[in-house]
Amino acid sequence: MKKNIFTPANILLPQGISMEKWSVVACDQFSSERDYWERVGDIVGEEPSTLKMIIPEAFLEELDEAEETKKISATMGEYLDSGLFYEVSDSFIYLERTQPDGRVRQGLVGAIDLDCYDFTGTASAVRASEGTVLDRLPPRISIRRTARLELPHIMTFIDDPGNTVLGQLAQKADSLQPVYDFNLMEGGGHIKAMRVAGGDAEAVMASINALNDESGMLMVMGDGNHSLAAAKVYWEELKKTLSEDEAANHPASKALVELNNVYDGAIDFEAIHRVLFDVDPAKFVDDFTKAMQPGTDYIIRWVSEGKKGEIGIGAQCIGDMLSAMQDFLDDYAKSENARIDYIHGEDSVMKLADCKNNVGLVLPAMVKSEFFETVAARGVFPKKSFSVGHAKDKRYYLECRGIK
Repeated sequence: MKKNIFTPANILLPQGISMEKWSVVACDQFSSERDYWERVGDIVGEEPSTLKMIIPEAFLEELDEAEETKKISATMGEYLDSGLFYEVSDSFIYLERTQPDGRVRQGLVGAIDLDCYDFTGTASAVRASEGTVLDRLPPRISIRRTARLELPHIMTFIDDPGNTVLGQLAQKADSLQPVYDFNLMEGGGHIKAMRVAGGDAEAVMASINALNDESGMLMVMGDGNHSLAAAKVYWEELKKTLSEDEAANHPASKALVELNNVYDGAIDFEAIHRVLFDVDPAKFVDDFTKAMQPGTDYIIRWVSEGKKGEIGIGAQCIGDMLSAMQDFLDDYAKSENARIDYIHGEDSVMKLADCKNNVGLVLPAMVKSEFFETVAARGVFPKKSFSVGHAKDKRYYLECRGIK
């Protein structure tokens, strides 16, 4: 019998509180816009919120990681012990996310078997789509070591052109048990969800298993690869201390994620742009242009203090172009003592690039149809190659699961 890689879980949801204040966007969004997260903090106030169980990357450099990890662990314990949660047992959560542009994205929250996942580019059933920035893992691993809960902003894709998995749930959504329905804060749109259990859950797993791939690949990460990588590293660390029977049933052997169909009409692959800080803009543009293979296959736009231009680059595929660009940027930042940030949304790039000694690079987006083919053919994309939608389209923290 084929192993079920994506399964129902015992999912925890809060009760008796403001869901809008509870649910906040992924920690890696608005990473150079402190004002966004300060507004979120003002909205949440003293109310229960997932904000109090994460570390927004906008504040990573100024916070004491060990102290914040202790606070997060204490908050999780407080929420659990106070009876804040109720359990939706042995279930998937089918959701419909109305994005800010009005399009509705289908998703399914369940648990991935971490033994079937790898982020280093090997031929596993669940694969990373882009390179992992290893120095972004330690804060996440530290939190997971002591955390009693996980709360995902992870999105993983299936290659399902016929929409056989999520389509069956959309057709019967009205007959499923509702579990939440509310507006997301800061213009994130609307989200509603239903419980999927019993025979419906079995049918979902059968449909997923029917998605055959010659390479053995069943799912590819869309968003949240670093969080899933941290869960994987922690699980491999923990597994060494467990017996075979203990490992087989340990809740940390799985990770809660949202599954999406890559062909969903509401899903777009957005470029993740770059902003360089503390550089000589003219020198950088000249050095970058000379370093890239000239051509017209891909166009990168640059902007700095009101000035702008375009750089044409020749490459066989977008992955090769991104790899060449990232290699140059990493070396340049090191040699020039500069800093790189990875930005979602052109408006944010323009805002940051308008400051002295900053340069923004606006990258082209990837064609959706190349996604699975590219991962199967060349392995992971370079780090921070693409994003699933705009920043406000991202998954918001919402569901939780016990991992101890």
